[in-house]
Amino acid sequence: MTLAVRSATSQDAEAIAAIYAHHVLHGTATYEIVPPTPAETQDKILHITGRGWPFLVGCEGGEVTGYCYATQFRDRPAYAYACEDSIYIAQERRGQGVGKSLLTALLTAAEEAGFRQMIAVIGGAEPASIALHTACGFVEAGRLAAMGWKHQRWLDNVYMQIALGDGASSPPIHAQPDQARSMQGP
Repeated sequence: MTLAVRSATSQDAEAIAAIYAHHVLHGTATYEIVPPTPAETQDKILHITGRGWPFLVGCEGGEVTGYCYATQFRDRPAYAYACEDSIYIAQERRGQGVGKSLLTALLTAAEEAGFRQMIAVIGGAEPASIALHTACGFVEAGRLAAMGWKHQRWLDNVYMQIALGDGASSPPIHAQPDQARSMQGP
């Protein structure tokens, strides 16, 4: 079957919650230890898409096999053009190209949403996630040691980054005058 990538809807919340629950309970990519409910997941989808940010699902034969989204990296206004990605693939579909298809689509959607930089905060320094992000053009930007304790071990966070569109070579289109001026130098 061919993977179709589309925007997530509220109707995808149950499938997304199930995919994420596996990662919460068995993986180290997320530091959550209690899986969110489908209702909480639905709220998250609505919040993210309501802000105009991308939340995508990969589907095969109508079944959600993975999802990803981008949110503003930090809440303060100057971070408005930097986003953080999150991507999770159904356990039985990992290593089959779902992640690369989703992340490639997310890069395009995040740029279209006005973001200029994307950051991946890879919990547990997950080798598969590092490989996926590297294959999509991200470079390592840093590592924070022993940031999380899960499954009876300390976990590092790896930060990876990629420029979107013009990146830092020009001011963002909708920048406030003081933001644009500061990006161009004194």
